[in-house]
Amino acid sequence: MLKLLGLLAALAMIAAACGSDATDAVSDATDAVEDAAGDAADAVEDVVDDATGDDDAMEEEDDAMEEEEEAPAADRSITVALVGNDNITRMGELAAEYFTPETGIEVNLTVLDEQTLREVTTRDVGAGGEQFDVVQIGMYETPQFGANGWLVGLNDLAAASDTYDIDDLIPAVRNGLSVDGELYASPFYAESSFVMYRSDIIDNMPAAPTWEEVAAIAREVDTEEMAGICLRGKPGWGDLGAAFTTVLNTFGGTWWLANDDGSIGASQVDQPEFAEALNFYVDLLNDAGEDDAANSSFNECKTLYEEGKVAMWYDATVAASLFPDDVVANTAFALAPTKETDASGWLWAWTLAIPVSTSDQDAAWQFIDWATNADYHELIASEDGWRAVPPGTRQSLYERPEYLEAADAFAQRTLDAMLAAPIDNPGTTPRPGLPGVQYVGVPEFQDVGTQCTQLFSAAIAGSMSVEDALADCHIIASEVSN
Repeated sequence: MLKLLGLLAALAMIAAACGSDATDAVSDATDAVEDAAGDAADAVEDVVDDATGDDDAMEEEDDAMEEEEEAPAADRSITVALVGNDNITRMGELAAEYFTPETGIEVNLTVLDEQTLREVTTRDVGAGGEQFDVVQIGMYETPQFGANGWLVGLNDLAAASDTYDIDDLIPAVRNGLSVDGELYASPFYAESSFVMYRSDIIDNMPAAPTWEEVAAIAREVDTEEMAGICLRGKPGWGDLGAAFTTVLNTFGGTWWLANDDGSIGASQVDQPEFAEALNFYVDLLNDAGEDDAANSSFNECKTLYEEGKVAMWYDATVAASLFPDDVVANTAFALAPTKETDASGWLWAWTLAIPVSTSDQDAAWQFIDWATNADYHELIASEDGWRAVPPGTRQSLYERPEYLEAADAFAQRTLDAMLAAPIDNPGTTPRPGLPGVQYVGVPEFQDVGTQCTQLFSAAIAGSMSVEDALADCHIIASEVSN
């Protein structure tokens, strides 16, 4: 059932992207999706239950995050799907402490790992399910979901707010979350990617390194006690797929060619540039990477870096705002490594969006406004200090002297990386779909990227050869070529 629904959702996305010629396809796909909504909602509940545990465990988590006996009784409630990381966990704690008492709106959180969150939100939102009032999605999903009519447009809501200020959003981020000028999700934090490295160990890192330079340094400093580098190896189009695709782009490779109409052309997984990029990535992890790299993504690498078990880490710029003071003191930052392109860092935002199926749009918007406006920055600063403020979304943050001083080590480097992100031209070859760096902006990439990164992760683990992984991935990618 879920595979069928995923196909229907993909067909609806594709039809929406094709414009007026695809009206019949949109109608057919939408009717089918609506017919399947009830079954999909049940399936989503099963996925959520598997990912989050039983009801007793969820109640224990809720009790740990909020002192319900001290808060006034809420007369409304919303259910919010979120990704599990430090920024989001803190937001949940503050929502219980401030938002609910102020508004009387209880926020029920469903916190999932990245891959599960993406699967659940795509299925539920695409089917018109009523599982969630607010969903956390990214820059990949937002324009597709928005164009397909699955999300509430935010322009009018933002204009009516005394606190939101839509014009304060960093233009590149706002544009990446909009369709025809309509904002469909509000960014909680935004990021690019860069190299974080131990400045007390590495003193020869260029400010804008090549991948060859990074690899040489990683192999040079690698020891049994401290790996030279940490890279994502966990399967998932947004886990291993994100980091690897930035490498692929700058090596001159791409997932597919683009047809003249922007649709998916021939798979390029069988081309030499793709093989060179994947062999480079796997070899670097085998030679100087972290232990159990095939199961590592952002959270795992962050822990290893903070514990002093890796000398450098290539990943999201937001990580710098989450480091303890002693880690920041011994960390320096370099732009995302390149090879054939001038820049390679990604552009991403974790956002909050309202499915059109919500039963309480007003409460959902009140929560989004609270969690993503500049006043929330002030709240975080008062609670945890200015360096802990979620970065990358608002121009005003980078005009605050307090923030620039507290985040002096990485604030400007983060902004530079975001502005340099080559979202409209990420590689050496035009790609199909909407703009994107660490993903291909077509609905099919979610499934193809996830399947192929399972193969690539197996190659990292040594249970499959790179050659076999590429051959199998090429077959998968070719199945969706037009």
